Amino acid sequence: MSRYSRRSGSSESLNSRVTMVGITLVVLSVAVVTQLKGAALRSNLNELESKKAVIQMQLDEEDERARHLEEERVNVQMKEYIEKMAKEKLGMVNRDEIILKPSGRD
Repeated sequence: MSRYSRRSGSSESLNSRVTMVGITLVVLSVAVVTQLKGAALRSNLNELESKKAVIQMQLDEEDERARHLEEERVNVQMKEYIEKMAKEKLGMVNRDEIILKPSGRD
């Protein structure tokens, strides 16, 4: 019987070692998968940050354009702007203005 109990102890030790090796392999596998997934997420984060920077630049440009259009909208409603455009685009003059045209002689 003493022999049988020795084998039982040796068998338990072997089972314990196999269990530890199995657990170690599982932990290492989880660590590798986590590392790979983390690298993929970091890459994705870098791409998204680049896109965010581009979109922010576009937003800033559109804000500047909106500000410029608002200034132009205000200017268009002013009497001076209306008179200037009437003169430049339509060739109109005020009643009290005198028009001087160059003569056709050389």
